[in-house]
Amino acid sequence: MRRNDYWRSRHADLVAAAEREFISTPWRDDDGSDATRIFDEEMQPYLGDPFRGARVRRVLGRGETVLGLECRAAQRALACAGVAPRDVDLLIASSFLSDQIGVGNAAFLARELGMHGAAWNLEATCSSALVALQTASGLVCAGQYRRVLVVTSCSYSRTIEERNILAWTVGDGASAFLVEPAGAGDGLLGFHTMHTGATCGAFSYELTLDPSGAPRITMTASRVAGRVLRETSEYYVRTCCARALRAAGVAVRDVALLVCNTPTAWFARFAARVLGINPDHTVDTFPLYGNLGPSLWPVNLHHAAATRRLRSGDLVLLYAIGSASAASAAVLRWGDVRVGPAPQPA
Repeated sequence: MRRNDYWRSRHADLVAAAEREFISTPWRDDDGSDATRIFDEEMQPYLGDPFRGARVRRVLGRGETVLGLECRAAQRALACAGVAPRDVDLLIASSFLSDQIGVGNAAFLARELGMHGAAWNLEATCSSALVALQTASGLVCAGQYRRVLVVTSCSYSRTIEERNILAWTVGDGASAFLVEPAGAGDGLLGFHTMHTGATCGAFSYELTLDPSGAPRITMTASRVAGRVLRETSEYYVRTCCARALRAAGVAVRDVALLVCNTPTAWFARFAARVLGINPDHTVDTFPLYGNLGPSLWPVNLHHAAATRRLRSGDLVLLYAIGSASAASAAVLRWGDVRVGPAPQPA
């Protein structure tokens, strides 16, 4: 677990530089435009903080694996639902990134869980969980599978050097949920997904060597990453959510809760403002965990359910954005859903 003092004690020079002036970070507002106005206004209160609103990040410890993290999340989800691994027809896994280079964790995870059905990997960067929900729902509705387990994980601490300022706002985590047939009028009512080709190149991945000489993938942000993400964020939020609401046959005023991934401390308020939703009707776990990539949206939904912010019959608007992959939105009517307890406080 890393708090801000972790960087203040280990990398005091970088923190001091960040407090004096902007250093290499995607979150700058020196090139603002009309397209970024709402984003910039919501970001403004955090520009004086070198950690941009982040407080706590949970990271994999020495000897821990992404597969182990995913396995614990999957086991807890299945136990909560009262379902045995052998009764799951399909596992969809999204490991960002997996323990081994080139192959995702799906088959490894299915073996660990003792599953006998199908297992495959799905990747849509930070939108993976929502795209997997759409995929699983379509397969269940088509009658091809009855029960689908979706597992996502994020291990940013393994891909971003801790002297890189990006590491100051990200953490590691995993989520798991089960998709089954829902009662009439419950479950997924409408969705819309679109590619985010305009963000290609904002982040890059390189194959490097870790201190022991083993290969690893390292993520970095380009010099124009902030401008690209800020200029496109409002368009993707507005377009995806409007079309998902239209597909569900409901209006934004009917939404009880907006649950989006929160890659920054201000993203939930930004999205709510774009959509005309009361910011009190959003969920934001960024101060608790930082940016958890594809696991962040399910973590936010789980947090809302575990803290009893959802009641049966509530309409939930889901949204996720992933760079160089997809933006996705869905409308969900909350039903009789069992959820596990929230993680222990830091």
